[in-house]
Amino acid sequence: MLFLTFFIGIILNAMGYIPPGNINLTVAQLAINKGMRQVWYFILSFSCVEVFFTFGMMRFARWAMSDINPNEAVSEVKLGTLVDCFMILMFITMGTITWANRKKVPKTSNTKEDKRSGSVLYGLILGVLNPVQIPFWLFFGNYVILHEWIETDYLSLVIFSLGSGFGSALALYLYAHFATFIQEKFALSSLIINKSIAIFLYVLAAYLIIKQLVILL
Repeated sequence: MLFLTFFIGIILNAMGYIPPGNINLTVAQLAINKGMRQVWYFILSFSCVEVFFTFGMMRFARWAMSDINPNEAVSEVKLGTLVDCFMILMFITMGTITWANRKKVPKTSNTKEDKRSGSVLYGLILGVLNPVQIPFWLFFGNYVILHEWIETDYLSLVIFSLGSGFGSALALYLYAHFATFIQEKFALSSLIINKSIAIFLYVLAAYLIIKQLVILL
């Protein structure tokens, strides 16, 4: 049963990182601009945060879904709207940073002075500032509990959370590997890829803006 709990955690969280977003696009950019070593520092720190985040959300999933409605207003503003607004700001900020640095020459290093702390800190920050995971776990966390796919004792939730962290690490590694494969296969320059990532982040922000405008109208 614990093995199944671990496996469900892997599959569920890996699925959450399949759609392009700020996290997997950041990993792709790191892989192209700084190399796989920096990617691993980022992924490991991010996944550690993911383990604790998942555990906390799963502990309160049933309570949250019973007492908190994603469409409920918080100070007359829907919770889903607040999450979307935060993501819009994040997408625009990251897109602008990526666009501003689009012409920088990639620097990869195998020495100890490879600024591993920068990638680790980046992973920790994005692991904490990842509000899109809140509605994700509010829905899927409650789903797996109600369908009794996992137990809710401490040990089961710890195993599930570890699987979740492993799932995110696996999905992000595949994104990084795919990004470097595409770059090598089609001989794409970092300038083109950085521009593409920046534009895609702007598109995601535009989509969320249009979505909220449609809801308001």
